[in-house]
Amino acid sequence: MSLKVLVIPEDPTYNGAILQPLAERMLAEIGKQQARVKVLTDPKLGGIEQARRAIRTELPDRYRHVPLWLFFPDADEAGEMSQLEGEMRQMGIALFGCAAQPEVEAWLLAGHRQRLGVPWSEVRQHSRLKEEVFAPFINAYGNPRLPDQGRAKLMQETLGQYRGLLSCCPELQDLEQRLRRHLGAA
Repeated sequence: MSLKVLVIPEDPTYNGAILQPLAERMLAEIGKQQARVKVLTDPKLGGIEQARRAIRTELPDRYRHVPLWLFFPDADEAGEMSQLEGEMRQMGIALFGCAAQPEVEAWLLAGHRQRLGVPWSEVRQHSRLKEEVFAPFINAYGNPRLPDQGRAKLMQETLGQYRGLLSCCPELQDLEQRLRRHLGAA
């Protein structure tokens, strides 16, 4: 039987194309190659406050049958993550949060550092990452004809260097270790 996993983005419109392949690869690395990863689209969330509210109220009734939930907010919005994880644990739900530094788009960019023209240390601290780094990158290397503008393909390229991604983004390395412990993987 395969493990069911619910990925909860702040907004699934574009982040889902980054987060689904990331979650699938991380789980495969842990030995859960058959995991069935679903990005939450119902309800469609539109920001951190709506996501937190849904996790606490609406999602437990609708998705309690899914044994593992992964919540991926941007770092600037990630306060009270351990509190939220604890609240869900008390409800019998395994929620693992991982705040993207500074935003989810940085995880995709990690595999394309040589193309950015910006030092990685600046990317990790950039206050306007989406507008000033990611938008020019996706315009240059993405595909505007695709619904995700090419994010899924570019994320697959990043995942080709999975260990490099973890070394550039220690929050992902921490999540992988936490999931290993939770799932009893070596």
